[in-house]
Amino acid sequence: MDKNKLAFRIQMVAVVLLAGLALVMGNSLRERVVAVGDKAPKFTVRTDRGRDLSTSEFGGKVLVVNFWATWCPPCIEEMPSLQAMAQQLGPKGVVVLGVSVDKNDVSYKRFLQQARVTFETSRDPEANISADYGTFKYPETYIIDREGKVRQKIIGPQDWTAPEVIRSIESLL
Repeated sequence: MDKNKLAFRIQMVAVVLLAGLALVMGNSLRERVVAVGDKAPKFTVRTDRGRDLSTSEFGGKVLVVNFWATWCPPCIEEMPSLQAMAQQLGPKGVVVLGVSVDKNDVSYKRFLQQARVTFETSRDPEANISADYGTFKYPETYIIDREGKVRQKIIGPQDWTAPEVIRSIESLL
């Protein structure tokens, strides 16, 4: 093979590789990932109590949105401390909203009853809301300030009753 043909083939491989890289990068840019400092994506949910809630209704309060599922052991692990934090900080102006991606309604409702969860909960089996946030690992929690800006993003289980966590959330009130 002469040098010209070899150079042409190398150029063609480079063009194909660059086109593939551009396609991958373009697709990843379309995926929204919410970061600290971003405005929280808007959503509306119907809670398990039959109440329609939207992000605009939380004005003046700190919103803790926790994406979770009953099939997720770390989610189950953190649920008691999330419940305790919701009870402790709720009267001060903190709203906790658990958004489950469970597809099985029976398992979901059974868990909520057994765990005696009293904060607002909703099921989003198609994971539309969590997708808007760029969430794909559970649990994942967003702490949103009174102006609707994401102040903290926590991936993985958390001890929500830890003094530093309580202080951090209280600082947003």
